[in-house]
Amino acid sequence: MNSPQQGEPPSGGPGDPPNTRPHSPDRPGATPDPRPTNGSPSVPASASKGRDSNGRDSNGGARPRLGPKPIRRPPVDPFQTGAFGRPGGVGGSFGPRGTATQVRLGAPPVPEYLQEAFGRPPGAESLGRAPVAPVAQVTVEPPGDPWRDPESGATLGPPALAAPRSTTTEPVPATRFTLRQALFEHRLRPSAIIGMLLAALLVGGIGAVIGVFAANRLPAAVTDPSFELATVSPAITREPGSVADVAARVLPSVVSLEVRTGDTGETGSGVVIDGTGYILTNNHVISTAATDASAQLTVLFNDGSRLPGIIVGRDPLTDLAVIKVDVSNATVAQLGDSASLAVGDPVIAIGSPLGLAGTVTTGIVSAKDRPVRLQGGGSDTDAVIDAVQTDAAVNPGNSGGPLVDASGAVVGINTAIRTLGGESNGSIGLGFAIPITMAKSVAEQIIKTGSVQHSTMAVNARSATDGVTDGAQVQNVQDGGPAAAAGIVEGDVITKVGDRSVGNADELVVAVRQNAVGATVPVVLIREGREMTVTVTLAAE
Repeated sequence: MNSPQQGEPPSGGPGDPPNTRPHSPDRPGATPDPRPTNGSPSVPASASKGRDSNGRDSNGGARPRLGPKPIRRPPVDPFQTGAFGRPGGVGGSFGPRGTATQVRLGAPPVPEYLQEAFGRPPGAESLGRAPVAPVAQVTVEPPGDPWRDPESGATLGPPALAAPRSTTTEPVPATRFTLRQALFEHRLRPSAIIGMLLAALLVGGIGAVIGVFAANRLPAAVTDPSFELATVSPAITREPGSVADVAARVLPSVVSLEVRTGDTGETGSGVVIDGTGYILTNNHVISTAATDASAQLTVLFNDGSRLPGIIVGRDPLTDLAVIKVDVSNATVAQLGDSASLAVGDPVIAIGSPLGLAGTVTTGIVSAKDRPVRLQGGGSDTDAVIDAVQTDAAVNPGNSGGPLVDASGAVVGINTAIRTLGGESNGSIGLGFAIPITMAKSVAEQIIKTGSVQHSTMAVNARSATDGVTDGAQVQNVQDGGPAAAAGIVEGDVITKVGDRSVGNADELVVAVRQNAVGATVPVVLIREGREMTVTVTLAAE
């Protein structure tokens, strides 16, 4: 073990000055701090030479060594010194050893007032009371009743109550005798016989009164084998032109249509317009049969016969179609004139609402020339009709059926209804029918050519109003079309076509289509606040 150099005490030995530490030798040429630490002189430079583990200079020679940095002692608050400082005369963490005090073992002394309250009386050996002289035992003889003797054994005694004496006497049998003995042998007294007769008369009278009262209250017999109702002569007279008369004449010309696709089907109505089997109906009734090759179209006549139907043609722009069945001498409906109708005229709607064939409802003409747009319903129909409005009940299934006047002539084809929406889709008294004048023209074109031509101005319009004047405002004009040739431009508001006023976009469509293709009609319009009239030659749509 290497010994330290002379004049340098071992590290950590008693020769080290208190609170000193070697400074880092990383700064060569540094001089030691001459300031004393804790009252001790600083270590001379000669004593601060760097040594390796074998006592040699690490650099082969003497190196300077810094002294310890003095400890900073902040001032102490006198109040904290008084609270936490050492007591006077004590230099260490513990006080000086003194004479050990004697430790008393056992319970602490009992206070005098507790001894007086709970202690033993003077001269007593225990806390109990002094013994009392024994009391003489008095022997009491137990009662003779075993129920009051707790030591008595279980015994059977007499019953609690004595058996009661029987006080009933055996009845004496009554003496029996006959009526002859009572009357002739004087077994009864005459007064007893008279009393019995009076009692019998009284009971009989009371029974008679009750019988009469009950006869008036209780029902008599409810069946009568000989009962027959009287036959009366008919009091109803069906004049010609009555609803019953009209229905009887028109019903044979009304048919029900069934379009079945797989397990599902749709129903509608139609009217026979020619004896060779041409039937007029709505496009939306048979559109599924026209677009689905698997659909089957069946025509059910009023007499119950069923025949397959063939679609001749259809027109989605008017929602009309014509079908044909292989039949001869069919009952044909009489076609009337819808232009002669007046608001308030009686009308009759006939068809198959909800599949109920031959249903007849009545009403009146509520309005004429009512523009109604027809779209949707699962078909390709996109039409605007100049409808006849009626309050006759029209429901799903009436579509395609006839609306006839009081003479039985067809004045319209029932087509649409207006509902309140939601789950309520039945009639609310707002039914619409295509006027027969339009339907007749379309049917003739379909039967002749299989298609229909409609007139057009080649414009798109929307409804517009300035608060004073209503009309159809032109949105765009087709290049080279009739409107462009007439000088109509976008923004013009059309208010009249021919003799018909135009109040909205639907009325513009109806007003144009009621004219034939190639017709020249005057068109009144408003442009930049000025009214002007142009002439338009209608073309085919």
